Amino acid sequence: MKPTIIDAISALHPTVNFSIDNDKIVAWDISEIKKNIPEPKQADIDAKLVELQEEYDANKYQRDREPEYPSMEDQLDYIYHNGIAKWKSDMIKPVKDAHPKP
Repeated sequence: MKPTIIDAISALHPTVNFSIDNDKIVAWDISEIKKNIPEPKQADIDAKLVELQEEYDANKYQRDREPEYPSMEDQLDYIYHNGIAKWKSDMIKPVKDAHPKP
């Protein structure tokens, strides 16, 4: 799923609870345990969101491949009956060729 501001804030501070409204932080966890964790600046959130988006875009080939692979059950059955080399050439390689890694 395409990254959101929630993903960016969670990546910056994975252990802090927060609330957002209209893509702005409206509540930040100020508990005793976490009180020294500063609320991130908007520029930091924006930069992290760009980073996450770049990673998401770079992995498009993985998202494109996934629905084309046969089910795990079918793949294991194919390996059992035909061996790993045949599984790679018959089931995996065509999908990878159709959606190459950049």
